[in-house]
Amino acid sequence: MRKNEKRRRALGSALLLLTALIWGFAFVSQVQGMQSVSPMFFNAIRFTLGAVSLAPVLVVLSRLRTGRTAQRQPAQAGPGSLACWSVVCGLVLWAGATTQQYGVQLSMSAGHSGFVTALYIVLVPVLGFLFLHRRIHLLTVLAIIVSIVGFYLLCVTDTIRGIGVGDLVLLASAVLYATHILVIDRVGGRLDPLKLSLGQYLVVSLLSWVATLIMHQVDWRGALACAGALAYAGIMSVGVAYTLQVVGQRYVPPSQASMIMSLESFFSAVGGALILHETMTGRGYLGCALIFVGTILAQIDPERLLGRIFKDDSQPKTIE
Repeated sequence: MRKNEKRRRALGSALLLLTALIWGFAFVSQVQGMQSVSPMFFNAIRFTLGAVSLAPVLVVLSRLRTGRTAQRQPAQAGPGSLACWSVVCGLVLWAGATTQQYGVQLSMSAGHSGFVTALYIVLVPVLGFLFLHRRIHLLTVLAIIVSIVGFYLLCVTDTIRGIGVGDLVLLASAVLYATHILVIDRVGGRLDPLKLSLGQYLVVSLLSWVATLIMHQVDWRGALACAGALAYAGIMSVGVAYTLQVVGQRYVPPSQASMIMSLESFFSAVGGALILHETMTGRGYLGCALIFVGTILAQIDPERLLGRIFKDDSQPKTIE
């Protein structure tokens, strides 16, 4: 049984690592897309493709669940609540995705955008403390300080010209993504995660299409020019990666899963270097490293960590 659990955890970790890889390289496609279409039009097509690719996954998993009649399924909220929360989550996600795409357009750097966006991991406990009165640990405070220093080193050049507009827009997207996570957390386990994802993706795509039409930014010729980037950002980073995340998190504890998926920022820099031939100064790389350390520290619960250590030490050792 232990061997099976280890194999499942190893498989889950591999799937989550692949998820982080797909999400990281999605920043490359976002940069490539900005060379041909507007941010709003890009997101309209991206989330439409994401919703379409997620729909068959939802159908297959729903049939598998209904086939397991012997197992008890947790009680979930009705369709009215699902629709309501899909709209709420979709509005916040649309705001986050829109500001992120405009930030990517301004920075035109996959690695840079990936690491600034990764600050949402640090911002989640901060916003939870400010608005939900949740406890904050000393390690979280340290994570905030380290991440702020990293953000400064990454976004302020050697000439000390100040933080650029693109950096501020990306930081705003990180705040919105952190807000989105807290909104999802408030829903808890009352809603099916795949159905909620599909609902919010439909809301994001609808809002993006409306904004695109209002701003007269429909450009099908440009979309054909970046068809590969759009397909990757929509199908791979939404439909495929989210499915891998759902499967992987079934076998991996939440703390370990979040740490693995935080590698998304690292893979964004790798993708930017390999595909877009991006480079940074030593100061920029140091800033990326500090932001990455901050995201790791923000996910560590010292009380749980110490509890596990003392629990392991208190167990009697046996000689075989």
